[in-house]
Amino acid sequence: MPIPEDVTGDEIDKDVKQELQSLPKTLAEDVARNLVMVARLIDEDPEGAYGYSRVALRLASRVAAVREAAGFAAYANQKYSEALAEFRAARRMTGTVELWPVMADCERGLGRPEKALDMAGAPEVHKLDKAGQVEMRLVAAGARRDMGQLDAAIVTLQSSELASNSVQPWTARLRYAYADALLAVGRRDEAREWFAKAVEADRDGSTDASDRLAELDGVEFVDALDEHEDEHEHEDKGEHEDEGENGTGGESADAAPQEDGDKD
Repeated sequence: MPIPEDVTGDEIDKDVKQELQSLPKTLAEDVARNLVMVARLIDEDPEGAYGYSRVALRLASRVAAVREAAGFAAYANQKYSEALAEFRAARRMTGTVELWPVMADCERGLGRPEKALDMAGAPEVHKLDKAGQVEMRLVAAGARRDMGQLDAAIVTLQSSELASNSVQPWTARLRYAYADALLAVGRRDEAREWFAKAVEADRDGSTDASDRLAELDGVEFVDALDEHEDEHEHEDKGEHEDEGENGTGGESADAAPQEDGDKD
């Protein structure tokens, strides 16, 4: 797959670059450039990112960072079985537990929420950092909702992290999930409060909390372009009506009534 000339491979994290040092220099550069493309495209063009991840995987399947990137690319394309296999491979290579939450979410994607809940209660969770533990809590709450256990999902999300006024990278998503769970059981006023709190914490627009809040408040957004087109339509309609009044529009001449001279 073509790679823009401005992509050198030096853009990757130093830890990944260190992993690639086990490869011949030219090969390492090729792999690095493909990994950069995966990172660039995974949000806006998941299919494109997946294609580059497959190239990197073909070139260096024994590098943990490559397996991890391939896993996230597959995950972004909802290829959960493939993603889970890649994450497991990366975990075997590194021995770390960082991928545990996303592996559990893959189980959800495969229709196995019970397995995700089992993973949420596993010893590996205690080895996760704070961000990983919050992510695991989000996955567990999602699994509860998958199983129709809405109240249990709400309880799962209630935590010191949710109650904290401190804003962390995961705060907006946690508050959003809690608001959505409250709304699912009809607790509308509480849901509105937590969507508002999610908006306060969502500095990079990672959720659509502002839209959900507006929806609860009955606010409708009108696309400026659509509004402009509507104005033109009304203007055109007015012009046609004027033409009809001036005799240049309206009914066809063929439809005019016959004069008396045409009758027998």
